[in-house]
Amino acid sequence: MTSRAEASGRRLTEFDAASVKGMGARNDRHHDIAAWFGVNQGRIAEVLSGKKFEYVACATPDMLPPCGPYSSGRAAHHSVVALEQAKLALTPAISDIDQALKEVKKLR
Repeated sequence: MTSRAEASGRRLTEFDAASVKGMGARNDRHHDIAAWFGVNQGRIAEVLSGKKFEYVACATPDMLPPCGPYSSGRAAHHSVVALEQAKLALTPAISDIDQALKEVKKLR
């Protein structure tokens, strides 16, 4: 018997539902909308069909995120790794800058 994965705990709010409706009206792909919010495409379909949040008005275009497609989990992970490496490289430089500023302030 196979066990199910643990639920992510991510839930769409009324504000999210308004954005989902706006993104749907803009003809965004359900896959892209789901990726933006980190939820299953089924949750997006429930909102767009009116099964959930039927009382929520559609967000205006100026309130919507940019059009997808959005970064994959893999791309996001690579970005985090690159940022961590950049931070490690910058840490000694920041220390050097702080030391140089202290010396300059002494000369004033």
